[in-house]
Amino acid sequence: MRRQNWFALLAAASALTALSAGTARAEKVLNVGMAAADVGQLDPHKATTTQDKPVVSWIFNGLVRLKPGSAKLEDIEPDLAEKWEASADRLTWTFHLRKGVKFHGNYGELTADDVIYSLQRAGNSKSSSFSGDYASVDSITAPDPLTVVIKLKSPIPSLLGIVANYHGGNIVSKKAAEERGENFRINPIGTGPFAFDTYKPNESVSLVANASYFRGKPKIDRIVYRFVPSDSSRDLAFEAGELDLIYGRQDQLWVDRMKKRPGVAVDAVPPGELAMISLNMASKPLDDIRVRQAIAYAVDPEGLAVHKGKAVATAARSVVPIGYLGQIDAMPMEKRDLAKAKALLTEAGFPNGLKLKVVHTQLPTLLASMQVVQAQLKEAGIDLQLDVVDHQTYHANIRKDLSQVVYYAAARFPVADVYLTQFFHSASTVGKPTAVANFSHCDVADKEIEEARVSTDPVKQKELWAVAQKKIAAAVCAVPLFEALQVWAASPAIDYGYKFEGALQLGPVITELTDKK
Repeated sequence: MRRQNWFALLAAASALTALSAGTARAEKVLNVGMAAADVGQLDPHKATTTQDKPVVSWIFNGLVRLKPGSAKLEDIEPDLAEKWEASADRLTWTFHLRKGVKFHGNYGELTADDVIYSLQRAGNSKSSSFSGDYASVDSITAPDPLTVVIKLKSPIPSLLGIVANYHGGNIVSKKAAEERGENFRINPIGTGPFAFDTYKPNESVSLVANASYFRGKPKIDRIVYRFVPSDSSRDLAFEAGELDLIYGRQDQLWVDRMKKRPGVAVDAVPPGELAMISLNMASKPLDDIRVRQAIAYAVDPEGLAVHKGKAVATAARSVVPIGYLGQIDAMPMEKRDLAKAKALLTEAGFPNGLKLKVVHTQLPTLLASMQVVQAQLKEAGIDLQLDVVDHQTYHANIRKDLSQVVYYAAARFPVADVYLTQFFHSASTVGKPTAVANFSHCDVADKEIEEARVSTDPVKQKELWAVAQKKIAAAVCAVPLFEALQVWAASPAIDYGYKFEGALQLGPVITELTDKK
C-alpha cells in the first residue's frame, strides 16, 4: 500500500513538473532588421555609421541621457550620474554617479575611473571618431570613486551633449577596453539594458538582457539585430513575421504602403539627417568657385525633397540642420538655374561639361538619392562617375580623400557648433590627425566657429554661427540637399514603453520597458 502511494506521489510530481515546463514563459526575442550588409563598429567611440548607432545605444549609457523617444535638448535627464552642477562661469562641471551600477559580465561596478578613462578615450583621435568634441576639456578628475569633475579651458555650448548617451559620451569599462584592445570593436562591455552576446559577420549581432541593469531587468530577453541590405527582402521578412522591427525606406510610397498593414506602427521621427554633397576644394576643378557654384545652381533641393516625399523629407535650408540651436537659412543659391550653371562652367573653361569621380555607398536609400543628384547635374553637363562600394568601404575611402564629391547624410547633437565644427572647421579635414568629416577642405569660417564656441553671450554666439553659415554658403564648400527623417516600422506586438517621437541614435532606444506581447 505504501509502495503504491509512493508511485502515485511520484506520478503526480512528474505531472506537475511537465505542467510547469509547459507553462514556463518562452524567451522574448526582438528581431530587428537593418538596411546594411554588416556592422561597422560596436565600440561607441568609433561607431559612426547608421547601422552601428542604434545597437550601440542598447549596450551603453552616458552620464546623462536624452529621455527615450526624444531628441530635444530640454529632455536631458540623469543616466549614470544621479545629479550634476556647474560653476557660475560654466567651466567646472561636477557629476555624482549612481552607486552600484554594474558592467556586463564580470567587469565589476562602475567607478569614476571608468568615466575618466572613457571621456579621455573619446577625446583621443587615435581611439575616437569624435575627439574634436572634447578639444575644450582641460582636465577630468575624481575626488572620490563616485564623483567626476570636468574642467574646461573655455565654455562650450554643448557640454551635456558630450557626456550624454551619444557618440563619445558613452561610458565603457576601462578594464574590458584595455583587456580586449582592437577586439573591443566587436566584443564591447557597457552598463546598458542589453549586453553583447554574439556576432556573426554579414548576418547578425545578438544581445541578451542585462539582469543587473540599474533600472531593472528588461522585459525583452534577447535582441537579434539582423543585417538585411535588400529593402524588398527586409520588407518580406517583416510581413512574414520573421522581423518585429525594421529600418524603413525614407520614401513616401514605402511609408504609405506600410501604414496600410493592420496594427503596424510607422514612425518618421527627428532629428532629420541632413544630406549634402561636400565638394573637395583641394581637387581640380573643384578648386574653382565657379565650378562649385555651377553645381549648386544645377542641384534642385526642392525636387529632391518631393522625390523623397513630404512625410519623410524637407528641402534643406543651410549646412546646419533645421531646428538646431543657431541654425539660419543660408543656401548657396536661391533656386535652380541650369542656364546659369552652364554659363559658369563655360566661364571656368568647361563649355562641354566635366566629369567628377565619386565614391558612393551601395545602401539602396542613399544610392537612390545620389542617382537623382547625378541626373540633375547631368542636365548641366556635370557627369558624376559613381564608384559604388559597400558601406564600410565607402566610409573608409571618403576618409582617405578618394572622392571629389561626397554625399553624406547625418544627424548630430542639435547645436550648430557640433555640425559646423565636424563638417567645416579646417581641423576636421580628412587626412589630418584631428579629422572628422570635413570632406570639402573648407576653412573659411574657422574664426567664427572658434569664437562662437567659447562665447558666453548667447546672442553673440548665434550671430557668429550665422556668419559662419553665410561664409560657408558663399564659398560653396557643400551643397545642402534635404533633411530626411528616420523611418522605422514596428509590428503590432511591439511596445517601446514610451512614445517614439525622436532619437539621436538613429533608431528606437530599446529599454528595460520595451516589450513584445
